[in-house]
Amino acid sequence: MKLVFATGNPNKVMEVNDLLGDLFDIQSLKDIGCQVDIPETQATIEGNAIQKAQYIVDHYAMNCFSEDTGLEVKALNNEPGIYSARYAGAAKNAEDNMNLLLKNLSDQTDRSAQFRTVVALYLNGNMHTFEGICKGKIIEQKKGDHGFGYDPIFVPEGYEQTFAELDKTTKNEISHRGKAVRKLIAFLKENS
Repeated sequence: MKLVFATGNPNKVMEVNDLLGDLFDIQSLKDIGCQVDIPETQATIEGNAIQKAQYIVDHYAMNCFSEDTGLEVKALNNEPGIYSARYAGAAKNAEDNMNLLLKNLSDQTDRSAQFRTVVALYLNGNMHTFEGICKGKIIEQKKGDHGFGYDPIFVPEGYEQTFAELDKTTKNEISHRGKAVRKLIAFLKENS
């Protein structure tokens, strides 16, 4: 089955392809010739995921899925949330985002946080959503070379290493995106 993954982020495409294996023919935005930075103007993570999937439906009339992910930090009233990718500005620079988050948390003792992902699937005329959450904490200094985004400062519950220190297989097993995508896969297997 062909499905468009409505993202321009090659790291996310790689992560999802690792989870999906050969079950589906996943096409990226680049593969279908979409070079638009799809708007994310909704007030919720779920709303942004649906908005991106709907864009592909409206402009390409293809079955697709999209995701939106936010890092929610308890001491910062769940910021950066929907602004996670552009927390430090429109350039979407991961280093700047992490530095600003660490600065904003510098006087906080509660460093609990969670990553939340919502996958929106448009399949044969219907929209479905799947959520994945990974709880953890923000550490004070960056550690690790793997992953992307906030991975070097996020330690998942039950682990001592950051997402950026964990191997890809372990991260995919416990991550927010991994959990949401496994729900997507289970749904697709039952309904395709």
